[in-house]
Amino acid sequence: MNLGIVIFALNEERSIGGVLDRIPKSIEGVDRIQTIVVDDGSTDRTRAFALERGAQVISHPGNKGLGAAFATAIDGALRAGADIIVGLDGDGQHPPEAIPQLIAPLLEGQADFATATRFADRALVPKMPLLNRLGNWLMACITGLACGRSFTDAACGFRAYSRDAAIRLNVFGGHTYTQESLLDLARKGVTMTEVPVAIRGVREHGKSRVAHNLFRYGTRALAILLRAIRDRLPLAFFGGIGIVLAVFGVGAELTVLANFALTGKTSPYHSFTILGAIFLILGAFSFLIALLADMLGRMRETQETMLYLEKRRYYDDLAQQYTDPDGQQQVTVPPHLAVGNQEVSPAVPLRVK
Repeated sequence: MNLGIVIFALNEERSIGGVLDRIPKSIEGVDRIQTIVVDDGSTDRTRAFALERGAQVISHPGNKGLGAAFATAIDGALRAGADIIVGLDGDGQHPPEAIPQLIAPLLEGQADFATATRFADRALVPKMPLLNRLGNWLMACITGLACGRSFTDAACGFRAYSRDAAIRLNVFGGHTYTQESLLDLARKGVTMTEVPVAIRGVREHGKSRVAHNLFRYGTRALAILLRAIRDRLPLAFFGGIGIVLAVFGVGAELTVLANFALTGKTSPYHSFTILGAIFLILGAFSFLIALLADMLGRMRETQETMLYLEKRRYYDDLAQQYTDPDGQQQVTVPPHLAVGNQEVSPAVPLRVK
């Protein structure tokens, strides 16, 4: 059983070394531990410090966002042949010591995906600004409704994925990936669980690149989640819009009819007749779009099944291709990160403990 630990880092020179040093040397049920740091365009010595600790480093030529870093990390771990992938931040908020606890449900076959939760156990709730706590609660509620199951924490990035779940996963948000990935995995029937973990509520150094501006983070995360709902639940998304429009239309027409029944006149609600008709027409168009989008959604499911099979073959072949005769595995930089004929980060042996 190979465990791939991927760490997301942007200008984390003051914390990345400590995070790498705290990664467990061995875990029961795990044969090999591999560490990959995704340097998302750092301008400090994050990359150098990670290489000094023996970690594989994949560097973006510039800052692409946490969602893009996540995609690169999953790609790198799958290329290395990881059976379980754990993602955590390089700022030290996620405790590497809790990795055995996080992956336990996957090792025991109870789930294919596990996410740490900061709020399920009251004894482990971290200290954080009240506004941040309310924002997390609201996002968990919205994500839970979209997924058809409840979550106590939808924003924590300390997560574990089985190889199968990671291959099935397709996310498109560049700013963040946390809510979108939950919806994607839930829609694909991946077994999921939450694991209570004690996590630092605020960073020890610097500011969060995702949530340093709560309003900006909320609007971006909500936009990503709405697009994910639109793509994965098209009938509910466009049908819901149609229902709202139809309700306004029917309400306007009923107001006119009720006034006509009582007074024999349409005034002073005569304009409601036209307004109601417009809402009803727009509602009908929304229902039509919902049916077409649902048909496209079924086609998307077929395409994603084909993509899953192709990705599985692709990554399994790469894992064998980049395994040396002595069993040492190497990871190359994904093709889309190459600059000219030079790789952004050379292939170096992964740290094997």
